[in-house]
Amino acid sequence: MFTPVYLDWNATTPLEPAVREAMLAWLGERHGNASSRHEYGRQARAAIDEARARVAAAVGAHATEVVFTSGGSEANNLFIKGAAACLKPGLLGISAIEHPCVREPARQLRRRGWAVHEIAVDEAGRIDRDDWLALLERRPALLSVMLANNETGVLQDIEVLALEAQRAGAWLHTDAVQALGKVGVNFRSSGVHAMTLSGHKIGGPLGVGALVVDKRIEIEPLIAGGGQERGLRSGTENVAAIVAFGLACELASARVEDESRRLAKLRALLETGLRDLDVVVFSERAERLPNTSYFALEGLDGETLVARLDRAGFACASGSACSSAHPEPSPTLLAMGVTPEVARGALRVSLGRGTTENDINRFVAAYRQLAGELKNLTAMAVAVR
Repeated sequence: MFTPVYLDWNATTPLEPAVREAMLAWLGERHGNASSRHEYGRQARAAIDEARARVAAAVGAHATEVVFTSGGSEANNLFIKGAAACLKPGLLGISAIEHPCVREPARQLRRRGWAVHEIAVDEAGRIDRDDWLALLERRPALLSVMLANNETGVLQDIEVLALEAQRAGAWLHTDAVQALGKVGVNFRSSGVHAMTLSGHKIGGPLGVGALVVDKRIEIEPLIAGGGQERGLRSGTENVAAIVAFGLACELASARVEDESRRLAKLRALLETGLRDLDVVVFSERAERLPNTSYFALEGLDGETLVARLDRAGFACASGSACSSAHPEPSPTLLAMGVTPEVARGALRVSLGRGTTENDINRFVAAYRQLAGELKNLTAMAVAVR
């Protein structure tokens, strides 16, 4: 069977074998409802408690601060909408490079009387200091700035931002979905009030995530019902997915340092191999996730490259997996001041545990060949006109 080289680890990751085994145990004989009082229910509750402790330990939080959700999108919505529901409409600040599951709830709040400010970023995708400080002077109630960008991999100096947000009296949330497992993540030392995590980005299953939230923050639940998850997320818990998520967090945090170093070397190999093609590597001089490279060759279309590379045996992306159905230039790149012509050629390669040096060398050779072919076709089309 034809199996492409997988270079889209920021979109999702394969399920770790040990995680799969842990999950399977709760898809058979161990099937209790964690709210039940009998032995089956007590076993399920104990398994959830253990998973909650594992998630908390992975990010330096207390287990009581972990609220399980169906994934990162729900966790982001839970904080933004849930916190806003407990406040009078005021000012919400989000970075201009946030994931759609932060941008869209912010737009919903705007229709409910909230003022929304998109915080500018510089050409590398880092928070613009002047715009940030000007926003804080306006005393925002809520702020959301992602820890690591899903496209460029840029890391924000979240500890500094959190300290400044606290001084301004704002609640700061960070989407750490892409950061977990690739760099060290610590809820407590970061100073944020809430943090979003997701299972399928770290070798866990799809459909499970968490909002880590300071218990002093009042949040109205999106889903009301039986009062599970401290009343913040009702509904019978997905025990199998939660158990798997907990183990995935433990495994990812245990190997993050060694894996980060290995992936950084592979990324350097990739970008060195493309350098003489005059590719633009976005955010090259900023601190980035070690596994992420986002680049473009002017005049080439990213979607076309993705399709050609797929046929050649390489699975990568032209941007965020959650916005791939809309082949417009990346809002992240446009916010960074990249021209639409260059942004349309963007290609994201994200590496993971299964990526090898041979995979990178083969990809570089394939990209060089396809880029040359597409350039020749473009030149011929221009000549015919």
